[in-house]
Amino acid sequence: MSMARRDMNNDNIQDNIKGQDTAAHSRRRPLQIAIVGGGAAGFFAAIEAKSRRSDAQVTVFERNSRPLAKVAVTGGGRCNLTNSFEEIKDLRQAYPRGHNVMKRLLRSFDHRDTWRWFEQRGVRLVTQDDQCVFPQSQDAMSIVHCLTSTAARLGVRLLTGRRLTALSREADGRLRLEFSDGSCGTFDRVAVTTGGAPRGEGLGMFASLGHSIEPPVPSLFTLNVKDRAFQQLMGTVVEHVTVSIPSTRLRAAGAVLVTHWGISGPAVLKLTSHGARYLSERQWTCDVAVNWTGERTRAEVEEEIGAMCEGCAQRQVANVRPYDLPSRLWLHLLDRAGIAPERRWQELGRKGVNRMVETLVNYICHAEGRGKQREEFVTCGGVSLSSVNINTLESKACPHLYFAGEVLDIDAITGGFNLQAAWTTGYVVGQNIVNIGE
Repeated sequence: MSMARRDMNNDNIQDNIKGQDTAAHSRRRPLQIAIVGGGAAGFFAAIEAKSRRSDAQVTVFERNSRPLAKVAVTGGGRCNLTNSFEEIKDLRQAYPRGHNVMKRLLRSFDHRDTWRWFEQRGVRLVTQDDQCVFPQSQDAMSIVHCLTSTAARLGVRLLTGRRLTALSREADGRLRLEFSDGSCGTFDRVAVTTGGAPRGEGLGMFASLGHSIEPPVPSLFTLNVKDRAFQQLMGTVVEHVTVSIPSTRLRAAGAVLVTHWGISGPAVLKLTSHGARYLSERQWTCDVAVNWTGERTRAEVEEEIGAMCEGCAQRQVANVRPYDLPSRLWLHLLDRAGIAPERRWQELGRKGVNRMVETLVNYICHAEGRGKQREEFVTCGGVSLSSVNINTLESKACPHLYFAGEVLDIDAITGGFNLQAAWTTGYVVGQNIVNIGE
């Protein structure tokens, strides 16, 4: 079915959203549900709601000309749609904000359910060595087509070019929506799944209804490092590194990539995700400590370097690289430690060993601002979780209004966890939006 057909004929919108005010008519007419936001959470909520209540009229309103645009580009266009969670011992590791709520909601729909859901609809999935899950096709459009075709088959209406401009509660308890194209209407139930709001756009209307708003700030970003010597390492990748922000508990492990603007890679993205608010308050300027040896302690590195001084006594330090560090990086670290590359290991002495160990386990680079090349599009903040029922995601301030996805103050590290939050919260909203008030 073409996208135009799936748009369900935008000219018919008034048939759906005019509504009637009389109680008698309310008892006769189908339940009318609006899903504001045609992203991952929105489509999942719409599909689940329509699956549970086939007689309901479910309409997705998307501000852009095409739905699921973010899903289409996530994971470099391959769509990292979830994670195996095998390396996650505590949900705090994956969800810096919202881990307690996610722990509860994942009981209703978790990563295993996500796997089954897509495979049952013909999308084969694969798990990589890093535990990230992708469609076997390695094409995000497999996920997009699955969602749009499933929604269309069920009879979900999709109306594009509809940006929400106002939301209010009518005297009869129904919810009135107004859109940028001048259309408006009232609905029995509304789910807001508009995604993150980096500049706070649209959050004011939710605050005016009595919701608490956590100020939005960027999450999951790289860091600028203006040290020219460091930038000359551009393209260097080290697989097992620990990065931290001194004088804080912020710390992350993983691979690091040196770029022409600074420092990137999974470890840095995890660090900036957990430290999103801390870094925002400091205008993304801070020192970052890098342990190039991974999880090793200073004492362990001292012992291992001492052993190298004995075992490689006559060899030049430049020619024996500990921990399989890339050659360019090793020469840079020697320069930072003030050790001549032609020096022999037995000539290092105690002071030389101490300088080498310090450089390996506590390399300080000064970050000044976020990188312009953002690997993800994630915002920390949004509608406070204190403003919703954590079991159903219905608003506490405005009955029959629900929230799902990144518009809530839930966000995660890279690796498929953010999309899992979208599937989970969308499912929970779809499950509950057709039941309340029956």
